Amino acid sequence: MPDLPDTDRAAADTAGAPVGRERLVSGPGLLLVWLYGVITVGAVSRSAYQISTEFDRAPLPYSLSAVAAIVYVFITYSLVRGGETARKAARLCCAAELTGVLVVGTWTLVRPEAFPDSTVWSQFGMGYLFIPVILPITGMLWLRAKR
Repeated sequence: MPDLPDTDRAAADTAGAPVGRERLVSGPGLLLVWLYGVITVGAVSRSAYQISTEFDRAPLPYSLSAVAAIVYVFITYSLVRGGETARKAARLCCAAELTGVLVVGTWTLVRPEAFPDSTVWSQFGMGYLFIPVILPITGMLWLRAKR
């Protein structure tokens, strides 16, 4: 690859991504993207169904599930896209996700009457095998390592 600085050439050669865009979907990052993809599908389908059929029964939990779904979609997209800007955005969204899981998880334990039905983040993601509380921590660690 002529006319490329050594660092750009190495990035293009080893990552298989366009020059200037480091792949985040390699090694353990592939598992992370796969898990985010699965939880994205679960959160989007659950919130879409609940909002379209039962919204009047529990508007707060269903709205929070939709917010979680949007966050998951953005993180998954950012991880797949790669590059420094996407990495920073994904890291920020992982922090927001963790904050949401901790706030909603605590809220559902302290004031369960506010949640006639559960959300993706209820009880720290217990309905999703606690993946919602583990995933953002793992994501932030991975994104920090890929810096």
